[in-house]
Amino acid sequence: MTPTVSVIIPCFNGAKYLEGAVENVLSQTFANIECIIVDDGSTDDTYQISNFLINKDSRVKYIYKENGGVPSARNFGIRYASGEWVQFLDVDDWLHKDKINFQLSYLKSSGCRENDIVLYSDYEVVYEDSDHRLKKRVINTIGNLTNEQLIKRTMEWYFRPNIPLHINSTLFKKTVFNKKMFDERFKAFGDQELFVDILLQGITFIYTPIVGMYYRLHQSNMSTNLSNIKDYYIQFLEAIYKKDRSLIRFNPNIGDLIKTALKEKDKNKFYRLLRIK
Repeated sequence: MTPTVSVIIPCFNGAKYLEGAVENVLSQTFANIECIIVDDGSTDDTYQISNFLINKDSRVKYIYKENGGVPSARNFGIRYASGEWVQFLDVDDWLHKDKINFQLSYLKSSGCRENDIVLYSDYEVVYEDSDHRLKKRVINTIGNLTNEQLIKRTMEWYFRPNIPLHINSTLFKKTVFNKKMFDERFKAFGDQELFVDILLQGITFIYTPIVGMYYRLHQSNMSTNLSNIKDYYIQFLEAIYKKDRSLIRFNPNIGDLIKTALKEKDKNKFYRLLRIK
């Protein structure tokens, strides 16, 4: 049977989380799925654990590629996927057991007949300390927003946990990726670049009221150098404003970034930001 939904799990040295992530996918109340592990050049036990999981459930698939980063791993998975819908899952996050079933049922009840659709949901941020002990949990409620409102909130966002559209809390009709794939140049903010691009193209986004995903924040995924983050954010702004210059009206961060670049005497960032502004 051809699966309805392809769940893509990029994995680079995430073996300690992998079995839990796959079991989470297989426990979805919507059963007609395939779970694709994309091994992005791991050097840990990812292959061995994947092989164990493949033998345990035929819905689990494994593909290997040379290391190229999360965007390239997701694109690799999309090309391999055979489902009508695509769900992404980072190896250290997890989905609500009813997420996929709820979103597809909600779409059916909505009567929407569009071909290219993204279903998005609320999600919960789960904060852990360095020993992976729970510190706190915060629900991020998105609500029913227009494309322009989603663009505005995405452009206002700057590396905080409350991102308006999270890649793992969405469910994509696979045809969306005929219009846009992940830009593999991005080491950060690539998800936001994808979202803004397809929102500008008029892709239909439908809010589905469920806390669909749990986003785990811990030391290993919060350790990116701040200077690099700023550089990636400027790269994101440059790419977006090349598509639509008017979107600068939605961004409150450029002025502060220019002041910081001046203070740090970083000429490269300063002149890049001036060209944007």
